[in-house]
Amino acid sequence: MPALPSCLLESAWDQFSALLPDRAEFDPGHPLGCHRRRIPDRVVFDHVIQALVHGSGYERVSSPACSDRAIRRRVKLWADLGIVQVLHQITLEAYDRMIGLRLDEVSVDGCITKAPCGGEKAGRSPVDLGKRGLKRSVASDACGVPLGIVSDGANRHDSWLLGPTLAAAKEQAGAMPETINVNLDRGYDSAKSRVLIDDLGFSAEIACKGVPAPVQAGKRWVVERTHSWMNDYGKLRRCTERSGKVVEFYLHLAATLVTLRMLIRRATRLYRWDERPTTRRLK
Repeated sequence: MPALPSCLLESAWDQFSALLPDRAEFDPGHPLGCHRRRIPDRVVFDHVIQALVHGSGYERVSSPACSDRAIRRRVKLWADLGIVQVLHQITLEAYDRMIGLRLDEVSVDGCITKAPCGGEKAGRSPVDLGKRGLKRSVASDACGVPLGIVSDGANRHDSWLLGPTLAAAKEQAGAMPETINVNLDRGYDSAKSRVLIDDLGFSAEIACKGVPAPVQAGKRWVVERTHSWMNDYGKLRRCTERSGKVVEFYLHLAATLVTLRMLIRRATRLYRWDERPTTRRLK
């Protein structure tokens, strides 16, 4: 059974493969002039998707066609090249062109997940008995499309990640409207957050500390839903990667798939094409 529906997997691979650098089938620097053939990028990509979806170690998703060492080497190479960040940006541009990003209302929130192996992005988790955890801060548009993603240790306060998250959203989404309203929960109820919002020229709706505020009462519930969608990927729920670049690789890959899923679901109501999916459930 495939880890993702073909409409998501094939669409992501078509654009991902176009961003890959050209490499020879054999290693030209081998002293004997010959070497084993490189494992095709498509084969490795399928194994990476399995690792992302199921959250399993590379040893468990490896196969006779692709070893766990090959997956690690290729993921490190792709992470160093920053290919998936460009893929996320291209997906956002396609969504904006076909559906339209609603950037007048931006919601930002953080989410803490497990990072049992530690690493560059791990920190002491305040909600998991001090175990090592990962915090990701996501900015989404009014419909929940993930725009900017920033990761840090679980002990990092949300307000410290607000500025980098909004900057990442601007970098990924491109031109932003002049008037933007930022929706935040009570974790951002501080003078630091308000000064930052004022310096950027934005307006903000921030939940007050000590005052009950259901998530459905405001406009920030969409980013909570986005976090829920991203937590459907096992690699994000329990991240065992130690390299910060590899962590960013999987975060942006998951954001790309979430954006692509939203694009296909909304496009089915407006467009027709040959491979149009017949089910609304796209995981």
